[in-house]
Amino acid sequence: MYKKLYLKSLELASHKKSEFYLAFVSFIESSFFPIPPDVMIVPMVMAKKEKFIRIFLNATIFSVLGGILGYFIGFIFSDLAMTVVDFYNYEGKVNDLKSKLTEGSGIYIWLFTLFLAGFTPLPFKVFTITSGLIGFNILIFILISLMSRGLRFFIVSFLSYKFGDIFTEFMNKHGSKWFTIIGISIVIIGIIFYFILKFHASI
Repeated sequence: MYKKLYLKSLELASHKKSEFYLAFVSFIESSFFPIPPDVMIVPMVMAKKEKFIRIFLNATIFSVLGGILGYFIGFIFSDLAMTVVDFYNYEGKVNDLKSKLTEGSGIYIWLFTLFLAGFTPLPFKVFTITSGLIGFNILIFILISLMSRGLRFFIVSFLSYKFGDIFTEFMNKHGSKWFTIIGISIVIIGIIFYFILKFHASI
């Protein structure tokens, strides 16, 4: 089933209404659909290089809007939300997170985890839904989603624009690994920067 959805997404990338379908896939991927928009972004940019900024913005905006839908699924329909979370085997982690947040800890861990989910191959939909389940601040949720999704889709669009088939081959072989490494590196830099600011504020 996953392979069929993957191939269908690739097929939609060459459709005359590909931008509409990219928006649709980006939207539903953030709340329940298993295929990431990157599958469509790469061939679309290679076919329409002059539109790479528009394609990246399309994917980013509708991915964040879909994330907001995921948030409200978690916030309003907790039983449905836990069904999706359980499907991806994250139920235990979500319950642990709820406990930590109740105790007053875990907020910064969730901030960085949400960023990683938006940037790396982690299932973003699980974390949009979980954000609603735990009642995470929705404005911060939208900001982090915009940053992480925007950065990811810009990198994919820009490198597809610059390197074409070379980047496609690289993504197929090493994309997941390198996006994870880059995402973790950004989080580590963010943590260091946070502690530097905290240290200077205490002087």
